[in-house]
Amino acid sequence: MINGLLHALVLDGQGGARPIGSTNELNSWQPSQGKLWVHMDYSQSEAVEWLKAQPHLNDYELESLIADETRPRITATTNGHMLFLRGVNLNPAQSPEDMVSIRLFISEDILITTRKRRLLSVQDTLACLNENKGPCNISELVCSITQKLTSRMQSVIDSLDETLDEFEEEIDEPSKKFDNQGLSQLRRQTIALKRYLKPQKEALSSMVNNHYLWLLDDDKAKLNETINLLIRYLEELDSSIERAQIIQQTITNQVSEQLNQRMYVMSVVAALFLPLGFLTGLLGVNVGGIPGTESPYAFSAFVIFLIVLTGGIGVYFKNKKWL
Repeated sequence: MINGLLHALVLDGQGGARPIGSTNELNSWQPSQGKLWVHMDYSQSEAVEWLKAQPHLNDYELESLIADETRPRITATTNGHMLFLRGVNLNPAQSPEDMVSIRLFISEDILITTRKRRLLSVQDTLACLNENKGPCNISELVCSITQKLTSRMQSVIDSLDETLDEFEEEIDEPSKKFDNQGLSQLRRQTIALKRYLKPQKEALSSMVNNHYLWLLDDDKAKLNETINLLIRYLEELDSSIERAQIIQQTITNQVSEQLNQRMYVMSVVAALFLPLGFLTGLLGVNVGGIPGTESPYAFSAFVIFLIVLTGGIGVYFKNKKWL
């Protein structure tokens, strides 16, 4: 088989599928044999060569299927449509906001999907086909992939909300050091998710609002449910962004308030000791004529005077409600 061919299935129209076992059988497939789903890893050169040889694709469509970076959208092609989607990255040791791209070439008889990193939603669709509970045609297959791709995002959205709840609880615990770096990372994750989900919603809405030969009217209701999920996710992401901003603003205000309190205490202390420092400095100059140098009680009287002066300043500050 072709290196980079993940699977090639012919739908039986009853919820199951028959795998294609050889390259010759794949190349000799005809629409009369059933709807074909080919799933490939475009990072493999043999897979790219097979795609180049297909009459369904022109050069522009081929480049779109193997491009390094894509944005969710749907575009018309010569023999069908190109649909670009994104799913959360649930692969081990990966960040969910580093969303995995899947590219679909769709016609009435064949669906070609390409990816570089593994997508669990594709595995879910395969599992349904193996149980004879999967899609029966191209329209249902596209809707199934789209729905499972979207539903997989729920756990990531919920995780963001739970993390925000923890950050909000930390605000009420002044003794605990706040994780500013963690909050900044969460905001980046939320913004990155929203960046792809919004155009993905627009692409699916375009599918529902336009007429495509390969998309059945009955399946548009399924797409509407998927769109509603995306709208809810976008609303939750907007809420998460606003909550993160409020948390950040609250932390900034707390830090500013603490700094102001400390500066205020330092200012009050400086105001209390300013006249004392002036008097002691004045009497400490090494020149003649300083009063009290001959009296044994001068130092005690001066200390008492300083205490009374400090107390008087304190009472004045208290009356002014500065203390």
